Amino acid sequence: MSGQRAGASDHDAGWWHDDAPYQDGYRHDAPRRDDAFTAPPRRPAAPRPRRSEEQDPRGPRQGGRADARRGQQGGRGGGDDGSGGGRADARRARKRPKGRKKVVVWVAVATLGLATAAGGALYLKFSGNIKAFDGDGLSKNRPDAASPDANGHTPINVLLIGSDSRSGDNKDLGGGEDGGARSDTTILLHVYADHKHAVGVSFPRDALVEIPPCKLPDGSWTKKKTDVMFNSAFSTGNTEEGNPACTQNTVEALTNIRVDHTMVVNFEGFSAMTSAVGGVNVCLPNAIYEGDLNPNLGRKGKQLYPKGEQKVEGKAALDYVRLRHGIGDGSDVGRMKRQQAFMASLIKSVKSKGMDPTTLLPLADAATKSMIVDPGLNSPAKLISFAMQMKDIDLHNIKFLTTPWKFSGARIDLVHPDVDTLWQALKADRTLDGQDASADTGASAPAAPAPSPTPVTVDGSGIKVGVYNGTLTSGLTTKAASTLTGSGFTIAARGNAAAQNHEKTLVQYGPGQKEEAEQVAKLFPGATLQSSTKAGVSLVLGTDYATGSGGAAGAVPSTLPSSVAKEARSADDDPCSNVSYG
Repeated sequence: MSGQRAGASDHDAGWWHDDAPYQDGYRHDAPRRDDAFTAPPRRPAAPRPRRSEEQDPRGPRQGGRADARRGQQGGRGGGDDGSGGGRADARRARKRPKGRKKVVVWVAVATLGLATAAGGALYLKFSGNIKAFDGDGLSKNRPDAASPDANGHTPINVLLIGSDSRSGDNKDLGGGEDGGARSDTTILLHVYADHKHAVGVSFPRDALVEIPPCKLPDGSWTKKKTDVMFNSAFSTGNTEEGNPACTQNTVEALTNIRVDHTMVVNFEGFSAMTSAVGGVNVCLPNAIYEGDLNPNLGRKGKQLYPKGEQKVEGKAALDYVRLRHGIGDGSDVGRMKRQQAFMASLIKSVKSKGMDPTTLLPLADAATKSMIVDPGLNSPAKLISFAMQMKDIDLHNIKFLTTPWKFSGARIDLVHPDVDTLWQALKADRTLDGQDASADTGASAPAAPAPSPTPVTVDGSGIKVGVYNGTLTSGLTTKAASTLTGSGFTIAARGNAAAQNHEKTLVQYGPGQKEEAEQVAKLFPGATLQSSTKAGVSLVLGTDYATGSGGAAGAVPSTLPSSVAKEARSADDDPCSNVSYG
């Protein structure tokens, strides 16, 4: 940001610290021109008078280079009287341009060779920069990969994680003394099959979710955790590099969408990337002071960043995307909005300079120095290839939004079924306005009418339900429980069913509880009622619920709820719009 850089005072920017107090005390976290390579053609020298013995007492000059050239041409040299010019000289004159062209060609070839060698050096340099995480930490029970459309194109899902690791130079940028790494930003970027649309979905780091089993550094695996903060997945194992595989497992379990690639960038890499593109245009709804960056300062302090639009890079850019206090309600929700605005502006800046090696190579060099990727993305060629797939997407068709959410005390709950509908639409490769991006035309075409879930009104007050996962797919009980509590049901228990091979969703009920079971079944169309001698009502989720072919996660709607679509930001939006909350 223009003006004084954050951290210019002697006070530690304590807002970096995850141990900063927050309400309840919980940590919140041209190939060159030919003439550039050849000497300019010499102008013909003015004819000099032929020397005679009277003019030069040394006599006629013999044995010069001209005589040698004439000798090579068969001895047809000119006599002293000048009569030897003639046709031979004319032929030689005509040949000279061809000779110069040969020089130019060979210089161009040599230059191309040097460029290739330099490219190889860059390739090796980037390869040395890139670090991949262990793919063995990925879940063995993952969603199926997307299938190609009629044109052979497939959508791509990339998980982008911003790490606040304090290791190395990151500590100077981020402050704090705590070890380990936390995920400061997590975005699932869905590039549609037509490669003309893309959507980035932010996950609130304070959202309470279910985290599936994850691999620890010692090779063991954790047990499934429920109702824990989303960003705790990345901290699993408490290492300086974080646990991107665990975050990927969590996102796949939440969304039932297969993540094709995962990329982690830390403070140092982010800072270098913003400088590599010459800065990014951002906007602040009001001026920012020292006390906003460091709430523990105890006073307002001097102004660091002015109100309004400005260009930031390096540490100032990092300040912008991490700033929480002094704007809106100080929650992470507003910060996500600014992060989305920043990403949109960054993409706009890169595309304005041209999506070509001149722009992408410096950006790749900066990013790869502090990047951790999945094993399938650990080469410069793959990274550049992915970036080039974005080059034909119009800025207006690059959208950013946040998962449907609601406050749950100091934490955040994901809102069902809206969030489920979002994942269904992305998995079906439908854009936010209901277009089918995998249409045969290769362009966005209106989607065929699709059945929408019929809204039902269910009052579950006073009804207790046990929710059990009858499949090997993680995250189903959390989704189903949210659907039930949204209609007033009380969750009596949750966990895995005795058998996890159920194809159909069941609602089991004890004596005299059929009516209560029927109320549950209304929220899960297609579920089968099953009587039991055991008292109570139990929902056993089957594969049909996991795959979206039945239950509450059934038909894909033709459009998303307006509550989701209207909050989306386009990459060409005004940088000063929608950058705060509350």
